[in-house]
Amino acid sequence: MKLLLIGSTGLVGHHVLDQALADPRVTEVVSIARRPLPAHPKLLSAVADFDRLPPEADWWRADAVICTLGTTLRAAGSEAAFRKVDHDYPLAVARLARQHGTPAYVLNSAIGADASSRFFYNRVKGEVERDLAGLGFASLTLVQPGLIGGRRTEFRLGERAAIGTLTLLGPLLPRRWRINPASTIAQAMLEAAINASPGMHVITSDQLA
Repeated sequence: MKLLLIGSTGLVGHHVLDQALADPRVTEVVSIARRPLPAHPKLLSAVADFDRLPPEADWWRADAVICTLGTTLRAAGSEAAFRKVDHDYPLAVARLARQHGTPAYVLNSAIGADASSRFFYNRVKGEVERDLAGLGFASLTLVQPGLIGGRRTEFRLGERAAIGTLTLLGPLLPRRWRINPASTIAQAMLEAAINASPGMHVITSDQLA
């Protein structure tokens, strides 16, 4: 199968890329990112500006899209910039892929995603889920992890402290609130893309603990 991967330079996306390249069921991976990736026989590394995506590129015709794009309000610098990365870009990719006949889409969303939430972060996550559901993919999977465990390239103080606390308390916590390893999230996303079960599916944090 041909897999289109968005967000391969992030924590979860990096794991998706590694697992997809190692999986014999995946014959080709197209990664769209702002910078090129190391060469691999199965990988087409496409460099693109997400504000000016080429509408007629062959990239968009695939068997499935996996999108792991995401940022934080602090890293984005403003609510508008955050919305662009976590809502506008995943939706722009989805529209182009759908226009070219790609039947399946898998999104790395977040626990608490709710388009009617009074919390901005949760509301944006819920809005992108809602808008993706309206595009008509034959298979749509929304993965909703909680706190993601793994080594990031950038330092996030609050997240690091929370991971330390939840690691200590892990056995005492409900599965919903335990740390979700990035590799486990990636595996769930890859399986959802390969299997592409018809309809809309939600994978919750307790399934990823």
